[in-house]
Amino acid sequence: MNATKVIALLAAAAAATLPSALGAAPPPATPPPSGVDLAGIDTKTAPCDDFYQYVCGNWKLAHPIPADRPSWGRFDELQERNLAILHTILEEDAVDAPGRNPIQRQIGDFYAACMDEVGIEAKGIAPLKPMLDRIAGLADRAALADLVAHLHPAGVSVLFGFSSLQDFKDATQVLAIADQGGLGLPDRDYYLKDDAKSVEQRKLYLAHVHNMLALSGEPADRAAAEAQAVLDFETALAKVSLDLVSRRNPQNLYHRMTPKDLQALTPGFAWDRYFAGVSAPPIVALNVTVPDYFRGLDAVIAKTDLGTLRAYLRWQLLHASVGFLPKAFVDENFSFYDKVLFGTKELKPRWKRCVAATNSGLGEALGQAFVAKAFSQESKARTRAMVRELEAALKKDIETLPWMTPMTRRAAVVKLAGVANKIGYPDHFRDYSSIRVDRHDALGDVARASRFEFERQLKKIGKPVDRGEWGMTPPTVNAYYNPLMNDINFPAGILQPPFYTATADDAVNFGAIGAVIGHELTHGFDDQGRKFAANGNLEDWWTPEDAKEFEKRASCVADQYSGYTAVADVKVNGRLTLGENTADNGGLRIAYIALGDEMKGKPEAKVEGFTPEQRFFLGWGQIWCDNSSPEALRLRALTNPHSPGRYRVDGVVSNMPEFQQAFHCAAGAPMSPENRCRVW
Repeated sequence: MNATKVIALLAAAAAATLPSALGAAPPPATPPPSGVDLAGIDTKTAPCDDFYQYVCGNWKLAHPIPADRPSWGRFDELQERNLAILHTILEEDAVDAPGRNPIQRQIGDFYAACMDEVGIEAKGIAPLKPMLDRIAGLADRAALADLVAHLHPAGVSVLFGFSSLQDFKDATQVLAIADQGGLGLPDRDYYLKDDAKSVEQRKLYLAHVHNMLALSGEPADRAAAEAQAVLDFETALAKVSLDLVSRRNPQNLYHRMTPKDLQALTPGFAWDRYFAGVSAPPIVALNVTVPDYFRGLDAVIAKTDLGTLRAYLRWQLLHASVGFLPKAFVDENFSFYDKVLFGTKELKPRWKRCVAATNSGLGEALGQAFVAKAFSQESKARTRAMVRELEAALKKDIETLPWMTPMTRRAAVVKLAGVANKIGYPDHFRDYSSIRVDRHDALGDVARASRFEFERQLKKIGKPVDRGEWGMTPPTVNAYYNPLMNDINFPAGILQPPFYTATADDAVNFGAIGAVIGHELTHGFDDQGRKFAANGNLEDWWTPEDAKEFEKRASCVADQYSGYTAVADVKVNGRLTLGENTADNGGLRIAYIALGDEMKGKPEAKVEGFTPEQRFFLGWGQIWCDNSSPEALRLRALTNPHSPGRYRVDGVVSNMPEFQQAFHCAAGAPMSPENRCRVW
């Protein structure tokens, strides 16, 4: 397990889109347009009836989902433009010619190996034979720990995850961490729900596992029996796994133990052999996130025959390696994971898959080249300035909240003052020079990159935390807040149009990137973030009275979003999405305050027929325009802590009197309900 899998439960992500780099173009001589996409607006819909349809209706009609994607939105537009930049970089660096520097050679050869379809096809699954032989040689349960220790560093996530993460109760130090894992379907509920769609998807998953095992050389009848055994085994793991909503409570994910305690919890698994096998440093204590899972895992392993264990490990190895196996495996993987689960119609072109693989394996090396082409020092400075404005607005909001008592208010202001801002890229890029990259060995390159990252994480155990570390690569179109670090992180990849456009007016920029910045800042005070103090420690700094008031307001938000329909048979899970919905509502409100401060003393002229307040809300609404397949919407509703784009717009503006005033909405209109929710 990469530590980011646990961080993802604590560090909330918000995302966005790119042509020119933020701040790269000089200001035009004539007044610029506002930055609003006028062609995307559906003027037949009243903004007070359905603001999302109003701001995105024509955009949706003009931007159908490409065949190689499950959805298409403004984030995807930016990802596509970033991909084009990375593609150009990698195509140039992949040319095996003199003059390449070490980084160009490394990322270029990694990409070239991935693109070598002829070579990959010729090798078949031979590169996996040593690992497959080890799995076939599993003779007893005692040796299972050795085998898992061999698979984990190669990126094969079987049975559980193991890595490092900050100690929740002492965020200055890094602990080993063991977490639940090992499933082939997106979440535990995919194994446990009994509705017709879930039953159908399990049948198709069973067929997929069978097909993958058969492609690897198993006879058809044996592959069928093993596939059923794998599904039964993973279902048993799912039954002892903690659900996603429960995992949103960080107190449910912190159980500090000694290795001796862990061994007592799982007597059938030889942890000393596992720790030795992964070359872990001395472990005095570790965070066992879900003790009941490990207790259950031990029982499941004890009653599972060795043949099933071998089939499960073989399947997981094939699944983890599939992107670098012959075409038959890639097509079979696409048929289930992309087509069935996401509704994608066509496989992405290989170059896109290989750019993504290079970014995953050597992200900060590739990120250096991306930053040089797409992100300037001026961009970084402008973003920092806007962050300071948003922080000032949030401070003003905290200091004037009518429901918060002075004691908690003071602690909240202290926490806000302690937020560190990471903009664009790390101060020091990661050194990947120890990874051997062979332009004729794609699977080996990926395995070595996985091992590098696994070992890098383990080397942190028992050491002080590195506060300069990033959890995303520079080209990433996303952002996050990490409560253990108490920092916000904005990669260069998201600091592009339409989130920030140098030539757009302040109102649109504050409604777009300003609200995203506010969103991340607000995460420090959402249902998860509020449980961590300014120093990153998991501790209760709220008075009981304030905690009760917060929960009452948060419940209003949860109930509001639970009433929305994600797709025909699935509602939005208001508790799963509570943190993101709270941050959307708080972030846009904070950005609105910051815009008001920015506009003081300036004329409030209309541009393209819209007031500054209207342009602000248009800026927010249009970054969430998207089209999604029903399958993608369903999967998102079941597993993703973010609401669909429609409700990130309508759900938020319907809670803001400032929106109703800006668009002159009559009381009782759909976007002007009688009851509104507000936390921050």
